[in-house]
Amino acid sequence: MKERLVKTARHMRRRRRVRKKISGTPDCPRMSVCRSHRNITVQLVDDMSGRTLCAISTRSKDLRGQVAYGGNVAAAAAVGKAIADKAREMGIERVCFDRGGRKYHGRIKALADAAREGGLKF
Repeated sequence: MKERLVKTARHMRRRRRVRKKISGTPDCPRMSVCRSHRNITVQLVDDMSGRTLCAISTRSKDLRGQVAYGGNVAAAAAVGKAIADKAREMGIERVCFDRGGRKYHGRIKALADAAREGGLKF
């Protein structure tokens, strides 16, 4: 039980440290990643006005047919490609990447690489 609390505390410390430095603007929104065991969600957030510009998830209608299971690297890559396509439609080219306190590894890295291949710059 104590080990779980230490791990959670480390995650929250990383999350606060990252969010202190990153802020989204209308020109360069924050790309916020939320990862769970079964799904992955990405939002483009304008922190100046407090609005979510667009969002996509493994549970969204766009990807539900393409992704069989949302908790793997292939699903994360599909979400990264889809968010890059949506951002390009809205005229967004640059984003600030907020990994949500997670390590840049595995599904987070696959999502970021796919978003870069889709045309986003960060």
